[in-house]
Amino acid sequence: MHPASTMPEKNRRDAISAMDLAAVTGNLAIRDLAALYMRGLDRLDRDLLRSQFWDDAFLSYGIYEGGPDGFADFCIDALKTHHRNHHMLGQHLIDMSGDEAFGEVYYQAYHKLTNESGEQRDLFITGRYVDRYEKRGSVWKISYRSELVDWVRDDPCTDDFLDGTQMIVGARKPLDPLYDRQAMTRKSEPTP
Repeated sequence: MHPASTMPEKNRRDAISAMDLAAVTGNLAIRDLAALYMRGLDRLDRDLLRSQFWDDAFLSYGIYEGGPDGFADFCIDALKTHHRNHHMLGQHLIDMSGDEAFGEVYYQAYHKLTNESGEQRDLFITGRYVDRYEKRGSVWKISYRSELVDWVRDDPCTDDFLDGTQMIVGARKPLDPLYDRQAMTRKSEPTP
């Protein structure tokens, strides 16, 4: 029997609302972990990437098995030779259970790189993260993550369009426009 079912009606509504609110805020905090993890990879921000994990987290990627410090170093070392990276999140299913949750996060990762033959390549990796999250105190972080790869595609590079473009192209931290908060305060002149 749910504890709220033995309470008076008004208290029961309040208790259910409080439980729902905790689940919703936990769900949002966990989704932010995934987004910040991807930003850390794309911007080569080791500290941001590392901060999504508890100190005793375990990461199982096949090509890496171990803790979050070594993992953050492994990722930055692997990605720093790439010309560009772009990680996209797909559906994110979260099963909340108090201060613990389990998740499945779909992702697609694009890597522009140069292979051993000197050819620029577009490498796409897609799959899912299978996670366990823990809330300690008031903070949610990843306590276990495994990466499952569902498919990979390696093609000749096709983004010559960006060479010499006037478009604003993403960059690594701190050069990416994301970090230029002053530029985001600009306003246009009103049209007469």
